[in-house]
Amino acid sequence: MRTILITDDQKDIRENIAEILSLDGYKTLQAEDGRKGIELAIATKPNLIVCDIIMPKLDGYGVLHLLKKNVDTQDIPFVSLTAKADRSDFRKGNQIA
Repeated sequence: MRTILITDDQKDIRENIAEILSLDGYKTLQAEDGRKGIELAIATKPNLIVCDIIMPKLDGYGVLHLLKKNVDTQDIPFVSLTAKADRSDFRKGNQIA
């Protein structure tokens, strides 16, 4: 079974995404902030990470940066969720990846 890690500080968004993915047969893991998301990613090595960009403690850019530096997590596909629409924000995420 494919595992997807969802990292988002907003519980309702995180749970809605998890429910939709679970209905389609995916195993989901949830983290409420970037630090916990990194811990879960290292511990479980999910097949995909879906991560919010705007979060307290450690934002999605920081999560992506740290995961790409770690040999055990650097190849896990990473999907960013954000309300940001600026091209500069898009480029920032692509530069890290």
